[in-house]
Amino acid sequence: MSSQGAILIYGATEGPTDEAVLKRLLAEAGAVPVAVYGQNGKQSPRRDVRGYNNAAMYASWFVLVDLDQDDPCPSALREEWLPEPARRMCFRVAVREVEAWLLGDRERISAFLGIGTIKVPRDPETLVDPKRTMVDLARQSRRRDIREDMVPRPGSGRLVGPAYTSRMIEFATDSGRWRPELAAENSRSLGRCRNALKRLIHGDS
Repeated sequence: MSSQGAILIYGATEGPTDEAVLKRLLAEAGAVPVAVYGQNGKQSPRRDVRGYNNAAMYASWFVLVDLDQDDPCPSALREEWLPEPARRMCFRVAVREVEAWLLGDRERISAFLGIGTIKVPRDPETLVDPKRTMVDLARQSRRRDIREDMVPRPGSGRLVGPAYTSRMIEFATDSGRWRPELAAENSRSLGRCRNALKRLIHGDS
């Protein structure tokens, strides 16, 4: 895709699934990622966020992290990490993980996993561990390939299956699957993120 004439934004995330979500949201907003940094766990963006914020004095930035169990709410985490964001910094927090944003599109995620829509939680941001919920839903899948890819092998000691991340990236990025505009109806932090991106792109304060 040519970036000529497009809105260019730098990004930073915790990992590959977050990066896929970040890129999808930028594309939805009509922007193109120049580069995406971090992706080495949560400590990476936390360590570097002040530097990103300094860079946001001159260029637009979108930093996306998970709330996890680190703070009671997104505003507390933002205050702890970045109390004075630069004008061109969009620093957003997924409650409690980006998997909650993916679960927000109940119809499409149930079709992707091969389960009934009724099994997908209606309010994914109330989940303590959305990633675990995603794995548990995959465990009930009618599709053997989904179960084998997303569910950890017995005795492996792993929390997710061998191709869990690639499956989440597939769902977040493939055309005709995840619909952020509908997922935002069930994931309030996603709705706030989309609005913040629009303000960043259109130059609103």
